[in-house]
Amino acid sequence: MSYEHIVVGGGTAGCLAAGKLAGEHGARVLVLEAGPDDRNPLIRMPAGFVKLLGVEKYMWFYKSVAQARLGGRMPIVPQGRVLGGGSSVNAMVYMRGQPADYDGWADAIGDEQWSYDALLPYFIAMEDNARLNDNYHGVGGPWKVSDLEHMCELSRAFVLAAQSIGLPHNADFNGRSQRGVGAYQVTTRNGRRCSAVDAFLRPAIASGRVEVKTSCLVHSLIIDNGRAVGVRYSQEGGGQTVEEVRCDGEVLLAAGAIATPKLLMLSGIGPADHLKSHGIAAFVDLPGVGANLQDHTETPVVALCNGPYGYYGHDRGWKQIRNGLEYLLNRSGPVTSNGVEAGAFFDPDDLDRDPKIQQFCVPTVYLDKDHTDQQASHGLTLNSCVARPRSRGSVKLASADPKDQPLVDPNYLADPEDLRLSIGGVRRAREILRQEPLQSMIAREVFPGPDKLSDADLAEHARRFVKTVYHPVGTCRMARDGDAGGVLGADMRVRGVRGLRVIDASAIPTIISGNTNAAVLVVADKAVEFITGGKRRQPAGLAPRSNPTNRQIA
Repeated sequence: MSYEHIVVGGGTAGCLAAGKLAGEHGARVLVLEAGPDDRNPLIRMPAGFVKLLGVEKYMWFYKSVAQARLGGRMPIVPQGRVLGGGSSVNAMVYMRGQPADYDGWADAIGDEQWSYDALLPYFIAMEDNARLNDNYHGVGGPWKVSDLEHMCELSRAFVLAAQSIGLPHNADFNGRSQRGVGAYQVTTRNGRRCSAVDAFLRPAIASGRVEVKTSCLVHSLIIDNGRAVGVRYSQEGGGQTVEEVRCDGEVLLAAGAIATPKLLMLSGIGPADHLKSHGIAAFVDLPGVGANLQDHTETPVVALCNGPYGYYGHDRGWKQIRNGLEYLLNRSGPVTSNGVEAGAFFDPDDLDRDPKIQQFCVPTVYLDKDHTDQQASHGLTLNSCVARPRSRGSVKLASADPKDQPLVDPNYLADPEDLRLSIGGVRRAREILRQEPLQSMIAREVFPGPDKLSDADLAEHARRFVKTVYHPVGTCRMARDGDAGGVLGADMRVRGVRGLRVIDASAIPTIISGNTNAAVLVVADKAVEFITGGKRRQPAGLAPRSNPTNRQIA
């Protein structure tokens, strides 16, 4: 089979691009994915992702370099390593961010087609929303978005308690305003995850125009006379054999914000001095490759419950049997939960202003691998995530060997404002815990601990516990012409190389105020439009939008 396009990375962006190029435009496409296929049934079960997050078969575990502001800690930055990428192993929260996020993109790129008003039709067109069909949402698209099938008592109590501190109930975080508290919508339907494979890739595979090769590590690009014409890769089980594959059209990089800049640098595209230090000749000197790394961080407040509330113990014993039967027979119950059922958006300094914190309500004791010594129990974790972090990090090569992990430096809390907002989020989380009906369900706070009251105490807590929210972006950013740190033009072409685009989270100039999966899909959708010269879609038949603001719990 000959190929028109090669997509490196079968994650969120790669699935959409390959699916649309083949399904809507008749192109022959090869997808090379480093991880396995997505046939594990735990991927289909919404709650199943919790069992996959610690499994190397399905995840990259990038260990960051020692973080100066975290006392030398080296936090893990996990990324999906499976067909579907993050859309197969994430918490399925459907979030777009704030309009100002995308208007900031348009300003940074110098092109209004990246503004919120210009991108909104793309969000609407791809969506099949089970509840909302209005000026912000659509039905009939391939990507299934639904309300939660199940919501536990702690999540409901959180939504009510947060309203008691002055946050409005928000029934649609992706509508007129993001501010407020409520239940998240999720990318599921009838108790099953809808990944980018399900929504975009699988129908195109059935057409015979897409070939997917899994367990493939791409070593480098093949560049001929200034044009990317293919890639070199090896496949697990193939020994030391390195194969070459070429295409007639374009090579599209969708390996994620860590692996995409790594591949560019291994191919001689990146900061010339850095490449030279690893014995790699610089084909194009692009200092911005691997720079501008941004990631959401979250700081927890953990409290123990005074009763069997939340999800602790639901994955063992008789509860596991009961929950499994309920799911298998009815597609209902706790197995349909995404584990992060409710959340809030707010400015910790002024609840009436646009949000600077996204707070996740996790109805269990939730700490990362760095703190597995903590005893599990019935509890609640409120994670405060800085929505628009100012800190910037980098991805660099550790060596010229494609099998070696890159040096990932997220540079967490490097900007004092990120730390200040994290402290503010912790204080608001504590305030919410003191409100009914939540207060009556809480026995005591364990982290930071009731004696940790000063800003200095909370800063130390943040440095000890802050972790990734799995949202790295920006390492091959789009930029205006003349911006020396830019890697891509507004059409996502890599500067100085023909036939090569970056179409994933790496291309994003500045991180959005929320979970990034939906934004990555829109980035990939725009890439398909640029590649094919397609016309911009317009939503049709939009119904008037309702905006319920009364006190509700879901």
